[in-house]
Amino acid sequence: MPLLPYPLARPFLFGLDPEQAHELTLSSIARLQNTPAQCLWAGTRVDDPVTLAGLRFPNRLGLAAGLDKNGRCIDGLGAMGFGFIEVGTVTPKSQPGNARPRMFRLPQRQALINRLGFNNEGLESFLANVRRAHSFRARGGLVGLNIGKNASTPIEHAVDDYLIGLRGVAPYADYVTINVSSPNTKNLRALQGDEALDALLAALVAQRDELAADATRRVPMFLKIAPDLDEAQIAIIAATLQRHGMDGVIATNTTLAREAVQGLPHAAEAGGLSGAPVFEASNRVIGALRAALGPGFPIIGVGGVMSGADARAKIEAGADLVQIYTGLIYRGPALVAEAAGAIAAMRRG
Repeated sequence: MPLLPYPLARPFLFGLDPEQAHELTLSSIARLQNTPAQCLWAGTRVDDPVTLAGLRFPNRLGLAAGLDKNGRCIDGLGAMGFGFIEVGTVTPKSQPGNARPRMFRLPQRQALINRLGFNNEGLESFLANVRRAHSFRARGGLVGLNIGKNASTPIEHAVDDYLIGLRGVAPYADYVTINVSSPNTKNLRALQGDEALDALLAALVAQRDELAADATRRVPMFLKIAPDLDEAQIAIIAATLQRHGMDGVIATNTTLAREAVQGLPHAAEAGGLSGAPVFEASNRVIGALRAALGPGFPIIGVGGVMSGADARAKIEAGADLVQIYTGLIYRGPALVAEAAGAIAAMRRG
């Protein structure tokens, strides 16, 4: 149990601009991780191991990409009790992202809107941070590295950025996530289309296999998709994943839909909506993917997990693993043990 109860810290953090609060929190964790002060937020990890895509996950709860874009806080965040941590999205070159303000809270619905736009320090700095992390992995935790394209790279050359990213992260990743679903990089979601996705995955799988020939292992690759897909689009993506021998899929990223937050302050802001309002849409995509992919294909469910019951619902919808992000901001580290414990109890039951 963390020594500093999050309900005491939250009013202070929520009194700050959302991005300022985010940066303050990450900077503090980066500075204090692997020191005695880590006990302020650390938690006991629920033991609930599962093997997927050739990887042994200590439990089935992970942190979604986007919270720690530069991979600075892997050990500190991992100490909250996660079984796996996903960091990024990283792009080949550093980029500032979109203009501020670009992150907005909608507390009435336990939601966030962000249009950050893959702001990150670039591949070289990212990998230096990943290499410095040690204690989380020493305790069996797994680290996923999430890659994307630079905003300045034309969409017709997007595959080049993903190949650079894959070559860079493969030696250091337990798994690699291909992010084609952020709504905040122009035209990025077009890569979820039939022909574009087919070409992208073909190139990445060929590159991965080439890298594996010179290494001791073949790094698993996951595709992260949007919740704003219809049944036909989901079916095409599922078939494409299987055709190219991808190792898993992450469902889902943020949504462009606003029906659940209509009329609230900031609801009309551009960007991706996360938190409780995306819960049902994410579960719908998870269920459709499971129906299309069959029982053995790994699915990571993410979107709107604000409680242990929500985490269980992701598993019931068809996910094998669950990730959180916005729930951590609203609930704090206690959500990690609650959600991981709720999932573990399903297996015991």
